[in-house]
Amino acid sequence: MTPTIAPRVRTLVLLLLAAACALLAGAGPASAHAAVTGSDPGQGAVVDKAPARISLTFSEQVAMSDDSLRVLDPEGKRVDTGKPSNVSGTTYAVPLHSGLPDGTYTVAYQVVSADSHPVAGAYTFSIGAPSKTSVSVSGESADDGVVGWLYGFGRYVSYAGFIVMAGGAAFVLACWQRGSGVRPVQRFVVSGWVALTASTLALLLLRGSFTGSGKVSDIFDLSLLGQVLQTKSGAALVSRLLLLAAAALFIAVLFGAYDKREDAQEKRDLTFGLSVGGVVVAAGLAASWAMSEHASVGLQAGIAMPVDVIHLLAVAAWLGGLGALLVALYRAPADTPVDRPAVRRFSHIAFGSVLTLIATGTYQSWRQLGSWSAFTDTRYGQLLLAKIGLVVVMVGVAWISRRWTGRLAEAAPVEAAAVREKERVGAGAEPAGDVAPTDAGDKDSPAAGESDLDTDSDSDSDSAEHPGAERAAQLARQQAARDAARQKRMRDADPNRFGLRRSVLAEAGIAVVLLAVTTVLTQTEPGRTEQEAKAASSASSSASSDTGASGALTLNMPFDTGGEDGKGIVTIDIDPARVGDNEMHVFVERPNGRAFDIPEVKVEFTLKAKDIGPLPVVPDHIATGHWSANGVQIPMAGDWQVDVTVRTSDIDEVTVSKNAQIG
Repeated sequence: MTPTIAPRVRTLVLLLLAAACALLAGAGPASAHAAVTGSDPGQGAVVDKAPARISLTFSEQVAMSDDSLRVLDPEGKRVDTGKPSNVSGTTYAVPLHSGLPDGTYTVAYQVVSADSHPVAGAYTFSIGAPSKTSVSVSGESADDGVVGWLYGFGRYVSYAGFIVMAGGAAFVLACWQRGSGVRPVQRFVVSGWVALTASTLALLLLRGSFTGSGKVSDIFDLSLLGQVLQTKSGAALVSRLLLLAAAALFIAVLFGAYDKREDAQEKRDLTFGLSVGGVVVAAGLAASWAMSEHASVGLQAGIAMPVDVIHLLAVAAWLGGLGALLVALYRAPADTPVDRPAVRRFSHIAFGSVLTLIATGTYQSWRQLGSWSAFTDTRYGQLLLAKIGLVVVMVGVAWISRRWTGRLAEAAPVEAAAVREKERVGAGAEPAGDVAPTDAGDKDSPAAGESDLDTDSDSDSDSAEHPGAERAAQLARQQAARDAARQKRMRDADPNRFGLRRSVLAEAGIAVVLLAVTTVLTQTEPGRTEQEAKAASSASSSASSDTGASGALTLNMPFDTGGEDGKGIVTIDIDPARVGDNEMHVFVERPNGRAFDIPEVKVEFTLKAKDIGPLPVVPDHIATGHWSANGVQIPMAGDWQVDVTVRTSDIDEVTVSKNAQIG
């Protein structure tokens, strides 16, 4: 590495580490893609008597262990009595001991969402009246942050390794076939394989602690590793390791048998076979992310997963190929520089990759955000805006690189003619007695820095028969080294090539930061889910009675029937919420607050303390998302359970409940 190149490479490495540290520092185990949308009792609620169980409703289905739901008394002792269970849809409950005394209780939860990300938090409710509690409510899992940071950094390295390996190999096959024999490019691709393999093994070990206790001491717990292997994320990581074994064979052939092929037809056939095999392996590796993360759950998962695979492959072709081009421009030996056709071919591939990224990225943004306001109102949207900005800047720099590529192509015929003229003039002008300089680009000439063992052996055998042969061989080697150095100086002095190298280096620097932002983006709760959770939480917090002048009671209950368009919020208004006749209104809204009609709504009132009910009420449809019933009879004051059954299709139905003091 020359003195002028070394600072640039060091700067790029420092930029990579700084970006990774800054952007991944906050990626701890509390980063989640499922959210709590309701609870019973609610957060901060004060109930008259101890409930029989605690239930939590999430925005999507989650995986639970024996300790996923814990209820702690004011002294910090557990008062739950059994394993958590799924009671309906996305609602999970755990039973409590009977006869709990008055005071403030803490509900702590730690689960794994359907897209493999952990969800942790806590809240309090009180029986009788609030009291002091020794339990600290932080809303996060109890860990020191080290495991979360390591897991986030491991994900960054795994993405980077995949991009370097897949994109670098694609550059060799599609753009620079003769570059397969250059060691810097080979080391670049192999380093990607090593990084991806090492990070995958690390993620497999970290996974159990990351989704559980968050303790460093649990990283090497084999029992946790066994549990991880039974999960979707564990299966994806194991599949990735198996595919990496096939990738190792592919790389061995690419830089072995493929490089040694002399026959043009054989090389074309092998190129086609390697291309097909490489695409299959790369697509399989990309699918190991798509099938276990964002794309595997939520809206249109069947479409989102193949789109995600295509998106990752396009990223690898662009950024990985860019890294390989950078290595070739800076590190390729003087006798095998990266040629102009290779740069032009990569420029076409990069342009196609950018178009693919725009198409797939637009679909992913719509799927994960759902509204324009999510761009600014959610962390996911803000990160996505940062990513879009970086892509725009990178495309601008890439446009500059394309201009330099065009200038190189235009200068090629002039340079070739100048070289031929120089060779013609110099052919007969060699000084007598001097050794004719050897063309450093000739395949039979030893390039600068290559081993001289073969030449030395020949000179030793000839020296005995021809005096001065050893001296002549030494002079020939020196002349070849001078020619190679002169050729390198001429190459580096080319303003078009120098401009291309600078612009490609700038692209690579932006790509490092872009990859870090993308890694954090995959660990952030999607904007669509975050907004739905905020709306549902807001509705849940106002689920207690509205004791205004009219004495009316308002209950808000989020629901999810599990079908298409099955999520929403049902609101029950009871006026004046007293014994005797009452007027009831039912409103059904989407998570974004818009009213919508559903096939059926039914309401039942039950007073369990007096064994009264259920008393059914079938309201009449009044307007879009609005039902009403008059003369609703409440025979006795007490803590009534209000059950609302909503049906969003012929087969999708769910019943949600809320307790309310009436009368």
